[in-house]
Amino acid sequence: VISRINYCFEDPAGLQRMSDAVVGGLNTLIDRAVSEATRHTGRRISPADIEDVTVCGNTCMQHLLLQLDPEPLGSVPFTPANHSSLNIKARELGLRVNPSANVYILPNIAGFVGGDNVGVILVEEPQNSEDTVLIIDIGTNGELVIGNRERKVCSTCSCATGPALEGAQIEFGVRAAPGAIERVTISPETHEVDYKVVGRDAWLSYSKPEEMQTRGICGSAVLDALAELFKAEIVAGSGAFIQEVDTKRLRENPDTGQKEFVLAWSAETVIAKDVVISQNDIRQIQLAKAAIYTGCKLMLRRINLQRPDRIKIAGAFGNHIDITQAMVLGLFPDCPPERVSSIGNAAGDGCRMALLDRKKRTEADRLARRVEHVELTLLEGFQENLIDAIHIPHMTDEFPHLKK
Repeated sequence: VISRINYCFEDPAGLQRMSDAVVGGLNTLIDRAVSEATRHTGRRISPADIEDVTVCGNTCMQHLLLQLDPEPLGSVPFTPANHSSLNIKARELGLRVNPSANVYILPNIAGFVGGDNVGVILVEEPQNSEDTVLIIDIGTNGELVIGNRERKVCSTCSCATGPALEGAQIEFGVRAAPGAIERVTISPETHEVDYKVVGRDAWLSYSKPEEMQTRGICGSAVLDALAELFKAEIVAGSGAFIQEVDTKRLRENPDTGQKEFVLAWSAETVIAKDVVISQNDIRQIQLAKAAIYTGCKLMLRRINLQRPDRIKIAGAFGNHIDITQAMVLGLFPDCPPERVSSIGNAAGDGCRMALLDRKKRTEADRLARRVEHVELTLLEGFQENLIDAIHIPHMTDEFPHLKK
């Protein structure tokens, strides 16, 4: 997000180019939706038949779509150009639908809590729940929502998780495409690795090495790998590789002098290199998970609770993570595993609700005004809590359900 804001600031044509890219992406999705609808219904449908559109996204992306200068989002107090929802004609945005179609854009809450977060609240309704619900939307910004029926008001915030959990900032990180390692197990006794790649059902242990066609490691396996390294006692709670471990997979990189652990040997890859997890990769994952945990803890403290009753993991990434592995790392507060669930693309679900029910659009504006936004870095004890949360699973906090 910050790199996009900087690009608009440094290049006079940057905002126009990025806006064109967003619009182009939306038009591609519209064409795809029209083709699928035609195939499923047997009716000939064209983009010109589309008369209503809803859009939600993080605050920066909504600024880029509307060609609003995002520069104020890049510095304190991170002020968006617009908070309320908007209704705009499709022809003004360049969307290839009916030129007179209405485009409804969900309201923003703050500089790093956008319409996508409003969509999550709209569909999950934490403010109507008997239980205290903590919703974590994992992405470049780890947006958090907490609330219940009693308090009526949700609190929201965002954590700077960085792209590490999406496979970026990881040496061999790739998106979740064919050939990306998506699941990892490591034997505590032999330290041998078994893994599965996207696009192939059979794990390594049931395959010939050359059949894996491994390209790198995506976000879900990044969490798996560190949790498995910790459980196999190859990595300490501090995140450092344990020097005394004797395995051929743990070695020192001759160029960087850093320790690294081999997940896939070059014979299993299509890049003619070993795929490794380096000490720097581990640090990036620790910082990302610490940001999310600290956000959760400080939000709970704000409403005088130690733990939530339920945790819901939102976002496409949330669908693919292993809940137990995430708990091992201390990604979120201790909670009974059966009360932790993945809810998928909740922002998209909320966006669909706003498309199909105009009353939900009124409700979205009301929610955006009512929720209390919390700026994490300004809360007392933020730095201390962040440092403690870097430890795996945590420096001081207890995890009784995890121990079971």
